[in-house]
Amino acid sequence: MDTLSSIVKIAASGMRAQGERLRVVSENVANSATTSQEPGGDPYRRKVVSFGELTDEATGAAMVQVSDITRDQGEFLLRFDPAHPGADENGYVKLPNVNPLIEMSNMREASRSYEANLTMLENAKEMRGELIDLLK
Repeated sequence: MDTLSSIVKIAASGMRAQGERLRVVSENVANSATTSQEPGGDPYRRKVVSFGELTDEATGAAMVQVSDITRDQGEFLLRFDPAHPGADENGYVKLPNVNPLIEMSNMREASRSYEANLTMLENAKEMRGELIDLLK
């Protein structure tokens, strides 16, 4: 088993997983004001990413992957707006259960994790170069 290849595969899997997490977070932010146009209908429901472990058969390295993307079953906020086409019989419109502050925190965490994996990938590349120099 080539340890440096394992490091590269682990880092790449982390980057893919965090990239997917960033995509989901950006989708949540983009739909944070999306309401239903049907009277009393449900608005956009926030998506949540779950991670799982994947073992690389060639190297035996434990890697990360997105195991599931689910919908947050939290409560919707209500806003009184009887003129809105999605208002219920009492004049309330359901708003998405997306909290921009939480989404920005998730985005920052995913970005930092992505950067950490990128640094690990660059360090493995540098170590491989130094190993080749030593073997000359």
